[in-house]
Amino acid sequence: MTLRDTLAETSARILRRDAETLLAHVLGHPRAWLLAHPEEELDAAQAETFLGLAARRAAGEPLQYLTGVQEFYGLSLRVTPEVLIPRPETEHLVEAVILWATQFHDGRILRIADVGTGSGAIAIALATHLAGVALVAIDQSEGALAVAEENAHALGCRERITFLRNDLLKDLSSALPHYPPFDAIVSNPPYIPLGDAATMQVEVVQHEPHSALFAGDDGLAIYQRLIPQAHAALHPCGLLAMEIGFGQRPALEELLVDWSNVRFVDDYAGIPRIVLAERV
Repeated sequence: MTLRDTLAETSARILRRDAETLLAHVLGHPRAWLLAHPEEELDAAQAETFLGLAARRAAGEPLQYLTGVQEFYGLSLRVTPEVLIPRPETEHLVEAVILWATQFHDGRILRIADVGTGSGAIAIALATHLAGVALVAIDQSEGALAVAEENAHALGCRERITFLRNDLLKDLSSALPHYPPFDAIVSNPPYIPLGDAATMQVEVVQHEPHSALFAGDDGLAIYQRLIPQAHAALHPCGLLAMEIGFGQRPALEELLVDWSNVRFVDDYAGIPRIVLAERV
């Protein structure tokens, strides 16, 4: 069967763009190559692999888990079901920390912790785009840390990141006696209320790790633990930068009442998405 016929048949069950992405993945070519070679034939093994992936996509499995790749802040990251798929909204968090580091930098090494690193997206983006930083990437999931470390190796920044399995910042001084206090702590924690699961996309709820999505009945459970831990682990005037969920700004303002210079960054939809605060 030709590429044109294969895509036409499969596009009846999944989005055409998804079909093209999966076929390009199977063939090892960019999507543009498919458009330039519509008469190329698939061999039996390629067809079987592609049709299997297309069936899984039709059943709701995320495209990124099928290809094993997600782009984030100009980087190509490996993703598996062990990790949350990085979202474009989280790039606002990276941008905010880079801006802060650029303004704050005084020539010494900045020590930054990425709490709940998942695929390593935030830590790796910071290590790639900032000179003079040393990072600690923390996650409770051993599987997630393995993916993050693999990504750091592939993108050439492994030597600048320490990977640590830990429950947020709990008892961090015993695990990393030479690190605290930090200059900055950054996190995209789980922040979705459990009750929201019923209205979310099936491909998210059924396939992405719940430990990286949900945080109690109100979505604030991790913030309530992380904020006081971060206060204890930061230098005076150190930065805490976190992604937040829809409608959570008032709750975060209350949780950060004892911090200074609390400000919020909106996403492209005008929704408060990032909170920045400095330790008093």
